Amino acid sequence: MIKDNIKNIRQRILVATEKCKRDPKEVTLLAVSKAKTITDIKHAIVVGQDCFGENYIQEGVEKIQLLLNLGLTWHFIGPVQSNKSRLVAKYFDWCQSIHSVKCADRLNYQRETSRKPLNVLIQININNEKTKSGVSLEKLSVLAQHVSELPNLRFRGLMAIPALKDSYHRQLIVYQKISEVFQNLQDTYPSIDTLSLGMSHDMEIAIIAGSTMVRIGTAIFGTRGRA
Repeated sequence: MIKDNIKNIRQRILVATEKCKRDPKEVTLLAVSKAKTITDIKHAIVVGQDCFGENYIQEGVEKIQLLLNLGLTWHFIGPVQSNKSRLVAKYFDWCQSIHSVKCADRLNYQRETSRKPLNVLIQININNEKTKSGVSLEKLSVLAQHVSELPNLRFRGLMAIPALKDSYHRQLIVYQKISEVFQNLQDTYPSIDTLSLGMSHDMEIAIIAGSTMVRIGTAIFGTRGRA
């Protein structure tokens, strides 16, 4: 089931990129494996999936330790709790949820200098939704400048979880605005190459707008439920 689901997602990526005349290789599939078992993840690995996203720090660390030396890339995509940020800095390859100078500074300080810099995305909150994390567009430029100067972090781009709109057209407008912000940052920071945008329900529209990474959980692993 999981193997077939991944093949179906890859086909959806192919169709979406063909519609907007993009190379499907420009879009990375991130399998969101939170609350899923090691067996589930291994089923995904069998068909070549090597990028995984986790929302819960402790759970993610346990999986990373059990699946060492398999050439996997691990992304932390949940809120960075100050009392557990050291684990993100130590074990993960990416953190997609940088939302403040304080958060960035902590991860930079906690990342061992002997390791490659931690790849990071700034999470933006484009509509200033109170229920979601992320920096406002008004404060983005200051945070971006700060992150770009931290030696143990590598600023790779943006992540967003925009609210769903009641029509395709309105949704596309929001996603295109996010993509425009991303492209403007690319003009300033040469390290930027990643726009993490789109999930199981909206990946096509995100790709059409310019997403380079889609975060897919339910469409791969089924409905989540923590044991």
